[in-house]
Amino acid sequence: MDSVIVFLGEYLGYILLAGLLVFWWENRKRHPRFFVESIGAVILSRGIIAEAIRFFVERPRPFVEQNITPLIEHAASNCFPSWHATRFFALGTILWFYNKTAGVFFLLGAAVLSMARVFAFLHWPSDIVWGAAIGVASGVLIVQLSRRFFK
Repeated sequence: MDSVIVFLGEYLGYILLAGLLVFWWENRKRHPRFFVESIGAVILSRGIIAEAIRFFVERPRPFVEQNITPLIEHAASNCFPSWHATRFFALGTILWFYNKTAGVFFLLGAAVLSMARVFAFLHWPSDIVWGAAIGVASGVLIVQLSRRFFK
């Protein structure tokens, strides 16, 4: 079971990103703003909001606090909110605006990836919940701003 958790927590993200790139490539003419909105949502969620929170809120990772070896090797850095969750939920939200079915599958993949990181002792469940909330909110905000200002 540990190898499944490691695969999901460490490598599922690459599969999700590959699928996202395929979607973008196949739809680049029909949805020209998709790529820019995706980058914007990641920058806002992970690069600005999550980074600012981590500057003010210090929370040790579960493997540090419980003095156990994590299933996925990681530095003993601050864990709140989950950067993986913020990024992948932001991307999934953008995708959902363009293709509901693909977006739901991507968001489910983001949830599986994020929970695997909890089971790997890298995050607390609340790290994931807050990271997901930040990612979704960032994705919605970026799409709304894009549609408002770049018709």
